[in-house]
Amino acid sequence: MQPQENIPHKLYLTVSVSSVVLLFAVWSLLTYSGLVDPLFLPTPTEIIYSGMVLFTEFGFIHDITITVYRVLAGFSIAVIIGLPLGILMGTFKVVEAFFEPTISAIRYMPASAFIPLFILWIGVGELEKITIIFVGTFFSLVLMTAVEVANVRRELLEAAYTLGRSNFSVLLSVILPASIPGIMEIIRLILGWAWSYIIVAELVASSSGIGSLILESQRMLKTGNIIFGILTIGVLGLLSDLILKVSIRKMFPWHYGR
Repeated sequence: MQPQENIPHKLYLTVSVSSVVLLFAVWSLLTYSGLVDPLFLPTPTEIIYSGMVLFTEFGFIHDITITVYRVLAGFSIAVIIGLPLGILMGTFKVVEAFFEPTISAIRYMPASAFIPLFILWIGVGELEKITIIFVGTFFSLVLMTAVEVANVRRELLEAAYTLGRSNFSVLLSVILPASIPGIMEIIRLILGWAWSYIIVAELVASSSGIGSLILESQRMLKTGNIIFGILTIGVLGLLSDLILKVSIRKMFPWHYGR
């Protein structure tokens, strides 16, 4: 139990599974015993049944596909634009001085507050929902990338300049290789935020997607559908996180080999 001390993989897995089992046991105790009204918290069996009905009778797979598309589209645009900008801000102080005040200010404005404006400017179609995901992730992605790049050790830069490297060469051969593992972890973190913003995007003026299903289920007092929709987003987010986690460790084994 020493701070930051590694533990055997089997023990780590056992403890992780135990936490899930404990949560499920408490949930089962509260619901099957009747201590909690099913209207507020259905039993696990009722949740599973609700999921089966959603898939077999209401085309839930289509809602999942639409939601995944919106998350990946908005987040991909944020990455394509935000990463280069963040790298430039972390590398060149003049770029940071120009962009940082505006981006920092907008970062503290909740994406949900922009929804009325987005509806006014671009309507209630797919672009509006993708834009919410973009706004919810872009500004933090830029600033966190800039900080990661700026933290590259100065000695590495000085050594490169001593060898006669140009500014552009230092960026490509020193700054990017040193910061890219951290940048990938930032991408992984921000992707989790994108999954949280999708509910906000789909709760307003949407006729498809998991968020729309949750809102419609709330109107019909179908608590099982609401919880199953929330769990589905959690599972999708967890899967995307695991895929990125494994990919990052395979791409940069030297960074995670310790």
